[in-house]
Amino acid sequence: MATLKDVAALAHVDVSTVSRALNNTSYVHPETKARIMAAVKELSYQPNILARGLRQGKRNIIAIIIPMLSFSIFAEVASGIEEEARKHGYATIIVNTGNDKAVEKESLNKLRTGFVDGMIIAGTGENNRLIRDISSDMPVVQVIRHFDPKLDSVVVNYADIGYQSVLHLIHKGCRNIGLINGSSSISPYAERYKGYKRAIQENNLEEITAERDSKLRGMKYGYDCTLKLIDENSHLDAIMAATDSQGLGVIRALTENRLRIPDDIRVLSMTGHRVGDMLETSLTSMELPGLEIGSCAADMIIRTIEAGSDARHPTQHLTFSAVLAERESTQ
Repeated sequence: MATLKDVAALAHVDVSTVSRALNNTSYVHPETKARIMAAVKELSYQPNILARGLRQGKRNIIAIIIPMLSFSIFAEVASGIEEEARKHGYATIIVNTGNDKAVEKESLNKLRTGFVDGMIIAGTGENNRLIRDISSDMPVVQVIRHFDPKLDSVVVNYADIGYQSVLHLIHKGCRNIGLINGSSSISPYAERYKGYKRAIQENNLEEITAERDSKLRGMKYGYDCTLKLIDENSHLDAIMAATDSQGLGVIRALTENRLRIPDDIRVLSMTGHRVGDMLETSLTSMELPGLEIGSCAADMIIRTIEAGSDARHPTQHLTFSAVLAERESTQ
């Protein structure tokens, strides 16, 4: 692996000159800088970001704490964070908590004493006091899930998602609309339900909800809740799932029970993922701009890190909207 000395030797300059050119800390003649950059490219030199960060009083590393990676909006958000962080010379550490409060707590305690400059977190909602305590030592940005109004956040208007989802299904002629959601202690689920309830009441419809074992997640949860819905509601004509993974479970349960989509029951996901367009029966969804959400969260926390601990700024809350992508499951 090439070193700073190798670059200096190839460019016929001092090591200090290479350092100034790469870090833009002082003037370097354009011709000399061009020679240095050519040497960097030829040697495939990679600067030691950690060592440089330690000299500057920071590590240039951001922790991303999320409840899951596989088949979820969090995978896109994490990708957006990583891409934006890389542009600013930051590396990332991803922690997948599995939505387990104990795992989250253990990870937070390890990270707060480790080599990170800040945390971007989609929390379980069970360690808010610890997260607030950590925020006194380093910047913390909430993403997707918003628990603490005193901490920066980048989220989505989930109440509007629930509301607009119901209106779309009503427009398609549905009158018995079932909801498969999640724990009301987690903000996106609670807000989606508020939007669902508002639209149902405004249109004089009956709430139809299903809850199963709260330990279940994703497809299995969607599958089990669908069986409960169709067993208890003979006139059911639509199902709203909180996530695409739940939506897959819905589709599986309906297919096994010989219920046609969308002829018998329409299906809509309230947290769209790119895979929805690739299913055998493509899934209508409220599409979230996951990459953009991640990019904004990274930009927000990097600005705070770069400003330094002495700088004060008002709490920032950025809210995105979702866009309806109508596909076969509600057409």
